[in-house]
Amino acid sequence: MKKITNKLLWIFAVGQFGWSLLSGIISNWMVYYYTGTPDAQNPNTGIFASYITQNPILFRLTLFGLVLAVGRIFDAITDPLIAGWSDRSNYRGGRRIPFMRAIAIPFALVTIVLFVLPQTGSIAVNDVLLFVLLMLFYLFMTIFCTPYNALIAELGDTQEHRINVSTYISFTFIVGQSLSFMLPNLASMLEGVAGQAGSIRLAVAIMATIACIAMLVPSFYIKERDYIDSKPSQTNAFSSLLKTFRNNQFRHFVYSDVIYFFALTLFQTGLAFYETKLMEIEDTWTFVLTATMTFISVCLYPVVNKLAPRLGKKKLIVTGFFAYAFVFLITSLCGKGLYWGFIIAVCAAIPMAILGILPQACVADVAELSRLETGEDRSGMFFAARTFAFKMGQALAMVVFTSVTVAETAASYRNTAIIATVTCLIGAFLFLLYNEKLILGRIQALKGSEK
Repeated sequence: MKKITNKLLWIFAVGQFGWSLLSGIISNWMVYYYTGTPDAQNPNTGIFASYITQNPILFRLTLFGLVLAVGRIFDAITDPLIAGWSDRSNYRGGRRIPFMRAIAIPFALVTIVLFVLPQTGSIAVNDVLLFVLLMLFYLFMTIFCTPYNALIAELGDTQEHRINVSTYISFTFIVGQSLSFMLPNLASMLEGVAGQAGSIRLAVAIMATIACIAMLVPSFYIKERDYIDSKPSQTNAFSSLLKTFRNNQFRHFVYSDVIYFFALTLFQTGLAFYETKLMEIEDTWTFVLTATMTFISVCLYPVVNKLAPRLGKKKLIVTGFFAYAFVFLITSLCGKGLYWGFIIAVCAAIPMAILGILPQACVADVAELSRLETGEDRSGMFFAARTFAFKMGQALAMVVFTSVTVAETAASYRNTAIIATVTCLIGAFLFLLYNEKLILGRIQALKGSEK
């Protein structure tokens, strides 16, 4: 086997940039462009809203909220199925890379089509198209991301490499997410060429092309068999998923992770609305604020990377939970003015650095311990089980956000930030059940006995 280097881990991390950019386009702008009402300052808000059903169809649940929620649930269900397929596969190119290589282009294409096809003359047809295309988007994201995430544990062959690869992919993830916030800026530049609606579609197409190229880089550069001596798992997907959730420490981790992603999804979905409806600033400032947050967060990466082995990942993650709760609280109280956006951006940079890096390393630790104890490498299923759980939290967040904000009032948007604050605090207390010292001690002991 060839030696795994930090250069290889950086090349691997480029793929994270690609899929996070596509994910950011959908999570940050689909609700914004397909719901809401335009105003003089932000004329593109809800520019495609007239094409789909807007009124609540079940209690306070909107069609768009239900479609997004069902999409996340569908995505969560397919995660363990794809993970089981990947864990059991024995392709010449490896257990993970062939999946990534095959799906990168369809994944990017369906992202573009989501901003084009659901705009026919029939609202009913548009509703169906939106539903089908979002299901395909989440399916393709699962097919790429589940094998990709499994490589985090497999390329992280040491504790140092696990923290390093988690740091690198966290960096490329937030760069991708930050670039997605530039969509209105890019669309504004293209408006003279393609018109108001066409500029948005063209901006999405440009970003999706960049994302596709990024996803193909590790897919073709990394020769999986050269670095990983992987053997196909003999356990079927359902049994493997049950085994994963029977892991006591993994369950403790997942409890808090579900709540964290519920809170974070509420906040991310509402970010454009907090800025335009509460702070009353133009949506083009979203990229500037996100870039500020990202820059500060990246500057903190070396600090988190150094502190994690000394203080422990658990202490830092709990700190990150409390810091995010503080950010959500500030958001719920913010007033008019751009300076509120910068206050939130600066404060959010700290938990973003912590929680962007360390949770993946925790899952990799648990997966590594399971491999050492059982002799079976089910890394794909551990990461799939994590995404299965947190996507349930995301699905619930989509339903809650679209239901709470159906009135489109400032108070309704503040309420979503308050809900995020409370749930994030609950997540912090739940993570205290996770026993990091036990896991790392056991890994060290078993690796010592192997030698």
